[in-house]
Amino acid sequence: MRDITRTNISEEMALAGIVEAGGFVFISFCVGNVGQPIEAQINGAFDHLNERLQSIGLTLESVVKIDAMFRDIWNIPVLEKVIKERFHSKYPARKSIQTEFAHIGGQNGLLFQLDAIAFKGCS
Repeated sequence: MRDITRTNISEEMALAGIVEAGGFVFISFCVGNVGQPIEAQINGAFDHLNERLQSIGLTLESVVKIDAMFRDIWNIPVLEKVIKERFHSKYPARKSIQTEFAHIGGQNGLLFQLDAIAFKGCS
């Protein structure tokens, strides 16, 4: 069995922000600009994702799957606009769901979060 590498650990939240296993990278809990309008939060989440990818030598182009979580699912068109700007037709597979976030700020706080899977290749 190959090694599984866990980094970007949050003991407080009991999670690994980045898990590398079998040529894939699983990135969780990407958020940004909490408390701002939805487009700013979506861009902030992608900025957070990009920072994590860069920390292990990858770019957004390596992303193969995104799970997008919204407080209001009707904001999907905003996500699609941001994805078009950032991925330049090299789109990942995607799932979008609506959820009530258990996060500080309530309804005026977190509006968007994403998790992603990226391909790092075989070692």
